[in-house]
Amino acid sequence: MSDRPADISEFNRAITEEFRANGGSVPSTGMDILLLEHRGAKSGRSYSNPLVYTTDGDRYVVIASKGGDSDDPQWYRNLVAHPEVEIEVGDERFPVTATTATDAERDRLYKAQESVYPQFTDYAARTTRSIPVVVFERR
Repeated sequence: MSDRPADISEFNRAITEEFRANGGSVPSTGMDILLLEHRGAKSGRSYSNPLVYTTDGDRYVVIASKGGDSDDPQWYRNLVAHPEVEIEVGDERFPVTATTATDAERDRLYKAQESVYPQFTDYAARTTRSIPVVVFERR
C-alpha cells in the first residue's frame, strides 16, 4: 500500500548513519531530514527516527504519514504520550515540545510540506485518516 521499504528499521539506520556522517545532511534523499529522539509510550525506551521536515518560522514541522498507511506511526503515538523530546537538525541537537496541529493550521502546514515534497499528496490519497501534522518548538 505504501512506498515504505520492507525493512524500515534498516532503512532508518542507513539514513541516520548518512545524516551523522554528513553533518546533518542526507544527500541520497534530496530532502531535509531531522532526527527525532523520543521515548516509547509504554516502554519508556529511547528511540531515534529520521523524518522529513519543513519549517514554519522558527518551528519544525513533520507529518505522521507512514506512507499513507491506515494507522499512525509508532513515533507519533510516542510523541502524544511524551511530547518533550529532542531533535537533531544539521549538527545541532536541542530539546523541543511536540504538538499536533489542528484545523486550519494543520491544513496550512500540510499543504506547505506538499508543495516541497509532492509525495505527501499521494500519502493523503491512500488513507481515510486525517494524517497528523506535528510541530516542534524549542524549549
